[in-house]
Amino acid sequence: MATRPRMVRTAAALRRALGNFRDAGDAIALVPTMGALHAGHLSLVKLARRRARRVMVSIFVNPAQFAPHEDFSSYPRSLETDLAALAGTAVDLVWAPTVDEIYPPGFALRVVPEGPAKVGLEDAFRPHFFSGVATVVAKLLIQCAPDIAVFGEKDFQQLKVVTQLARDLDLPVRIVGAPTLREADGLAMSSRNAYLSASERAAASVLYRVLTDCAGRIGRAEMLARVLDEGSAAIEHAGFTLDYFEARHADTLHKVESAADGPLRLLVAARIGRTRLIDNVAVA
Repeated sequence: MATRPRMVRTAAALRRALGNFRDAGDAIALVPTMGALHAGHLSLVKLARRRARRVMVSIFVNPAQFAPHEDFSSYPRSLETDLAALAGTAVDLVWAPTVDEIYPPGFALRVVPEGPAKVGLEDAFRPHFFSGVATVVAKLLIQCAPDIAVFGEKDFQQLKVVTQLARDLDLPVRIVGAPTLREADGLAMSSRNAYLSASERAAASVLYRVLTDCAGRIGRAEMLARVLDEGSAAIEHAGFTLDYFEARHADTLHKVESAADGPLRLLVAARIGRTRLIDNVAVA
């Protein structure tokens, strides 16, 4: 039976464990998660292992990034299952703090990011979200002081926000983006996929099909606005309510008028049933 990684739940225990790694001169990679681990998370761990001698995973469902009407109370939590999933992955340490450990009584700080956090994508539909993400990620990066932190590209805008956060706060960490891991039909792996009914799950693969089809058409110099309009219609025809389906500059996330405006990224967010899914692909 594979050995489960060591878990710490207090900041004092975390400091002691990290001190041992630092005393040995070992580079540390952090993989921040909200638990409910799946193969996509484990791919981040594998990438982290290639980049650093020590790998740690944080597991924390962050209340600060959920609005009152969102799914914080029902978000899947499965710490024992997560630890079992990490067994045999060569993870050296799991940081699994309680809410009070991250936000103790009297906690009164909030990070309010701008730049890529204010471009009219996720921030237009979840205005609370990136402040909550930036606050908890800042705490995790300060607490863990990793040399490398690995984030998935599925949350592409979040990856840009975190990269900006580390740069602007002069944190000595390299933010690494990891490719999105997908199911056989292309659906991006996500903890929220568990919310999908059988019929919703069958329809969900249309997101990736539309993304890749539209990226190919844009790469072949078809008119950008027409491609996006037709892609949006295809997503809605599959039963989704669309929040956005846009082409943005791949580095800044600024709006673009044509494929000539720089490297492009297609990004989508849409709801089916009670589940909101996001995805993105590069335009080659």
